[in-house]
Amino acid sequence: MRIGVLTGGGDCPGLNAVIRAIVRRGSPQDDFVGFRHGWRGVIQAETLPLDVESARGLIHRGGTILGTSRTNPFKSADGPHRVVATMAAMGVDALITIGGDDTLGAAERLGREHGVPIVGVPKTIDNDISATDVTFGFNTAVQVATDAIDRLHTTAESHDRVMVVEVMGRHAGWIATYAGLAGGADVILIPEDPFDVEAVCEHLRRRHQRTNFSIVVVAEGALPVAGSVAVTSSAVDEFGHERLGGISTYLQGEIEARTGWETRVTNLGHILRGGTPSAYDRVLATRFGVEAVDAADAGDFGTMVALRGTDIVRVPIAEAVAENRTVDRRLFEVAEVFFG
Repeated sequence: MRIGVLTGGGDCPGLNAVIRAIVRRGSPQDDFVGFRHGWRGVIQAETLPLDVESARGLIHRGGTILGTSRTNPFKSADGPHRVVATMAAMGVDALITIGGDDTLGAAERLGREHGVPIVGVPKTIDNDISATDVTFGFNTAVQVATDAIDRLHTTAESHDRVMVVEVMGRHAGWIATYAGLAGGADVILIPEDPFDVEAVCEHLRRRHQRTNFSIVVVAEGALPVAGSVAVTSSAVDEFGHERLGGISTYLQGEIEARTGWETRVTNLGHILRGGTPSAYDRVLATRFGVEAVDAADAGDFGTMVALRGTDIVRVPIAEAVAENRTVDRRLFEVAEVFFG
């Protein structure tokens, strides 16, 4: 069998570990071809050879050797047909797509409407794909964010400041919740729970009766209860998503105006995506890659590999992209114990 591999959407730690596992598991009975820059590589027939030699030393490397993009094959009328034509011309029997809800949503539609034989691997640093307990990259991002919060504690205390830390999380606040809880944040704000700015300031006033500094962790997609604020740019990607960023700056101005305390912003942004994956993410990514090849060899298409408990299983891609996996309210209630 000749198997194509692509990585789509934003990069995250562990992608190369998946690629390595796919190649190592499938060789020598399978032949592999890597498509460059996500769906764009399939549409335009941009490829990179994948073999055991090219996969050496990848388990600890961040990013993706295949490159990535947010290309949507359904953005143009002929996109799906070009995907089918490229696979036929190159003799590709199956496609392993590593990506989030947009990449996998396109994969599910290509399989359902055009018969493309696809196996999915869940990839999102936000940890918001349904049907899997955890996605690789999330553990690394939480650790990086926690390390940053630990460092901000000391400078905040030294200067009597409120520090607002913005982390990734468009639709779900998993990174903010975990990193905020682990880093001892005094307020955590997530997309699932619109916040009241005055309530945030009241938490901080209560804390400042005992100490001189505070840490606020906010997910990029969090919004105040009054409605949206100007925290997006005019640019959108091919899946229609606005580029987020700016909620922390909004909070900085509101907190300073309402409390009089000096407030500074640290936007961790893409720092969370880069660098070496954690040991946990290396192992999870490796297990996903091995199972993905097994699914392709078995002809079990239209499925996504997933973590359920401690087991790696296969689930329908349609189930995985049906809705976002949001933060469990019970977990957030644990974090709320430490607010203020």
